[in-house]
Amino acid sequence: MGAKLRQRAGMEFRFDINARDGRARAGVIATPRGEIRTPAFMPVGTAATVKAMLPGAVRETGADILLGNTYHLMLRPTAERIAALGGLHRFMNWDRPILTDSGGFQVMSLASLRKLTEEGVRFASHIDGSRHMLSPERSMEIQRLLGSDIVMSFDECTPFPAGESEARASMELSMRWAARSRAAFGERPGHALFGIQQGSVYPHLRAESAGRLCEIGFDGYAIGGLAVGEGQDLMFEVLDHAPGQLPEDRPRYLMGVGKPDDIVGAVQRGVDMFDCVLPSRSGRTGQGWTARGPVNLRNARHRDDPRPLEEGCPCPACRDYSRAYLHHVIRSDEIIGSMLLTWHNLTYYQRLMQDLRGTITDGTLDSFAASFHALRAEGDIEPL
Repeated sequence: MGAKLRQRAGMEFRFDINARDGRARAGVIATPRGEIRTPAFMPVGTAATVKAMLPGAVRETGADILLGNTYHLMLRPTAERIAALGGLHRFMNWDRPILTDSGGFQVMSLASLRKLTEEGVRFASHIDGSRHMLSPERSMEIQRLLGSDIVMSFDECTPFPAGESEARASMELSMRWAARSRAAFGERPGHALFGIQQGSVYPHLRAESAGRLCEIGFDGYAIGGLAVGEGQDLMFEVLDHAPGQLPEDRPRYLMGVGKPDDIVGAVQRGVDMFDCVLPSRSGRTGQGWTARGPVNLRNARHRDDPRPLEEGCPCPACRDYSRAYLHHVIRSDEIIGSMLLTWHNLTYYQRLMQDLRGTITDGTLDSFAASFHALRAEGDIEPL
């Protein structure tokens, strides 16, 4: 099956690595809906919207692809309704690639009355208490109805901390579910299926998981079970070996990560794709991400500051408004505050990805990373 999949994927879904710097790679994922430049950051549009943003504005930040969520969309408005209305791309007015996660993480983190069996997970909706069943087959069906360009296999996100025996049992269940996901996905020209590596913090379990996934055969591979409370040092220890256990010629996606310094460190270790709610969530709580680190615009020290949030940033928040104005609308709970800060944060993240792609191509990634960390260590500029 693996050879057949690679042949089909080469025609319908292609990943070209154009430059390397150490373990880091810069390339392009080609899909029928457009190219995805890597390393890539995917803004999260959980419920068919990136909160506080219009789709055109998200695209203006430099995003090539969005992430949607199977769990949330299956509950509201339902995948069947979205399919009847023409699919997720038309429904949310986004004509470029969309990746949907499988719903496995949200079932474990949000739903109640969960019952995990070999079949899947039975649970009660966090919205209205209605009962549902999510299995590998149902997850593939939902993502097919949504019309996702990149589909994630159904897995169990191993909790942290987990003992080795618990991590093994969880990983082996996810591998059985991965095989069922592959079978249920079938052959869908123009669409890709990613497998998800598990194994918690244990290198030999990660290696075993990677081997099982490669035997099944996927268009891309995700590193799951991280950013669940283990901290950056331990996450980087896992990433010192996990990406290299996955196929060299397939995209590598680190799920749910993360902060800018997480992304820089993961790119240095060979990761190609990222997603996180942080830039949009921070935008709704008054936090702006900059080259010098996060800035809390709620702080009184910004109330008389005429300068932009970040010099040289092309987003409307920095181009057209002062820190004083941003402070005012955020403290006043005006909607425009969330809009402007989210636009800025997504712009910052996409500019970071552009810098990473450029420095990998130039062979200067380590120098860029050193400057990146040094600038953040200096902190935000002092107010006037």
